[in-house]
Amino acid sequence: MSGSASPDRPLPLSDVPCWDHETDVIVVGFGAAGACAAIEAAEGGADVTLFEVASGSGGTSAMAGGDIYLGGNGGTPVQRKNGFVDETDDFFRYMMMAGGPDADEERVRLYAEGALEHFEWLKSQGVPYRDTWLPGKPVMPGTGDCLILSGNEYAWPFKEKAKPCPRGHLPEATGETGGFVLLEALARRVRARGVDCRFDTRVVALIADENRGVHGVVWIEGGHTRFARARRSVILCTGGFVLNEEMLRRHVPLRSRLGDEGLSGGHDDGSGIRMGMSVGGEAIHMDELFLTLPFYPPESHVKGILVDEEGRRFVNEDAYAGRVAHFIAERGGNRFHLLVDDALFERPTEYSRIEIAAVGETWNEIERELDLPPDRLAATVDRYNRHARRGEDPDFHKDPAWLAPLETPPFAALACHLDQAYYPFFTLGGLRVRPTGEVLTAGGEIVQGLRAAGRAACGLPRWGKGYSSGMSLGDCTFFGRLAGRSAAAAPAR
Repeated sequence: MSGSASPDRPLPLSDVPCWDHETDVIVVGFGAAGACAAIEAAEGGADVTLFEVASGSGGTSAMAGGDIYLGGNGGTPVQRKNGFVDETDDFFRYMMMAGGPDADEERVRLYAEGALEHFEWLKSQGVPYRDTWLPGKPVMPGTGDCLILSGNEYAWPFKEKAKPCPRGHLPEATGETGGFVLLEALARRVRARGVDCRFDTRVVALIADENRGVHGVVWIEGGHTRFARARRSVILCTGGFVLNEEMLRRHVPLRSRLGDEGLSGGHDDGSGIRMGMSVGGEAIHMDELFLTLPFYPPESHVKGILVDEEGRRFVNEDAYAGRVAHFIAERGGNRFHLLVDDALFERPTEYSRIEIAAVGETWNEIERELDLPPDRLAATVDRYNRHARRGEDPDFHKDPAWLAPLETPPFAALACHLDQAYYPFFTLGGLRVRPTGEVLTAGGEIVQGLRAAGRAACGLPRWGKGYSSGMSLGDCTFFGRLAGRSAAAAPAR
């Protein structure tokens, strides 16, 4: 009877033979968004069942560094402790720029005004935070410190519109385990709230009435097809679609430029997005990716300059590595080089797969070794050096703190080629939702009985060139909470 049901086709309500399980709220996916949705729905008095395809909690969220982008209201306690004042309007303006041309103003305003309370809520769930700040441009430092610069705060053009402030908040964790620490704390609270957690269960379709209102899910457990009713709402927290090659090739133009470096906990197959679309939900910004290139650490390499295969600069190198990677991927050609001198050079990290492409005593030697157009590279470096000595960059507005003339031989060109270096990515597009998680049609109507959060929805991060580390987990946790709270308050049907 469920043979015709799939993520792309809901099972008609009239075809349900019997309900194997009934509850108020069904949450699909036990990552950060699903955990927060389940906690708030349970605290709102709802009976909650959480379905997870894996054998335990975590999802892709547990693989992340764990930083959450927070600020506003004068600053979090950690920001204030370390001498930073972060006014809500500055936070709001930055987040609007980070969201890109189609930033969701209502969502951004709610987040900017509620981020301080959200930080206190995370701490109350048992997520551990120190009150220390780590200067510079650390990437998943694993030192246990909390506050880091994690985006474009001090880079042009963002610094022109909003007063810069560090806003990445990391849990206290040793090594690259911040996401795991965050999810472990949230999972403990989910269990403490009495949520019915069902692992090794795959939700394969929604159950909908003739008006496409959602009443439950079809799930597979132990090879058996079962039917679960949600009296109030289903909340899809199933992640993005970075593992679905067909969806990537259909929606993401940059896919053809990238390798197979999709970031996922193993189940970001787009099934939740497809389920939402199957009942009329609209998917938006499906072409957008988080994409990055770890050309730092070492931090000194930010003072180098990036050139394309014509030997021309094209971006301010002090921007967040995710923004830089997008400028690379959208530019013609595959060969890109980071130019450094002996004063700046340190061997790139092994995981970056950035190799030394050329070494020479002059930039003309580097140019010839790379087979670049004659005198182009030398002219590019000469122009950069002349302005850098004066502490200025009229071409790309690199901050003076990261300007240094490249004049100490030997010189080196590091290969940041698209087909060689490490360019990890995940998807940002998803279901169009209200801040409360309610899924919307293309006409702006609410799909009854269905909500979504996390990367199954299109939330705060929806423009790769504006992404800051911590925006996704901030979006997942904050709006996962709102979806759970809204679902608990929905009238039973």
